[in-house]
Amino acid sequence: MQSIATYLKTPLAILMLGVFFICCKKSDFAHDNLMTYHGKLPDEATANLNLSFSDSGKVSFSISAPLLNKYSGENKYMDCPEGITIISYDPNGVPEAKLQADYAISEEKTHRLEARRNVVITNLKSHDTLLTKKIVWDKRSKRIYSNTKVEQHRPDGTVNIGDGFDADERFSKYTVRNPRGQVITKDL
Repeated sequence: MQSIATYLKTPLAILMLGVFFICCKKSDFAHDNLMTYHGKLPDEATANLNLSFSDSGKVSFSISAPLLNKYSGENKYMDCPEGITIISYDPNGVPEAKLQADYAISEEKTHRLEARRNVVITNLKSHDTLLTKKIVWDKRSKRIYSNTKVEQHRPDGTVNIGDGFDADERFSKYTVRNPRGQVITKDL
């Protein structure tokens, strides 16, 4: 009786494996994000990521993502093709703001994180929520901004539309650019 290793060395087995890999379309494997993303292979991939960043022993940010890919080369970057959640904390360790997006990319050269598609930022203290398609978090200047349409939802039901916004990196202070919309008042 031949062993499996001996069988795999036969020309027929090699031909069958070759045909298998040639016949399988790349799209058959497209659902496996751990293996490829946009035709590139990541150098490293992590599933179910949960990270906490601290300063002087106090958590300042936490990041979670179903998948994190890391790419090396001339333009090093990381991306979260299945979404990301970032929570900022105040100096007392109380959650201050929460960012959620369907996709995120962080470029090493520019020290920027860009979140795209269904971006929702919530100030957990004032309960204001901003909805937009894209934001940029500039880690050097410690600011978050967007140059795309933004919707601001306030707890009282007020909805403002703007042409973008500027905020500090904790999203504790922000300004909507060119706000317009519906204001809810009790009585005038």
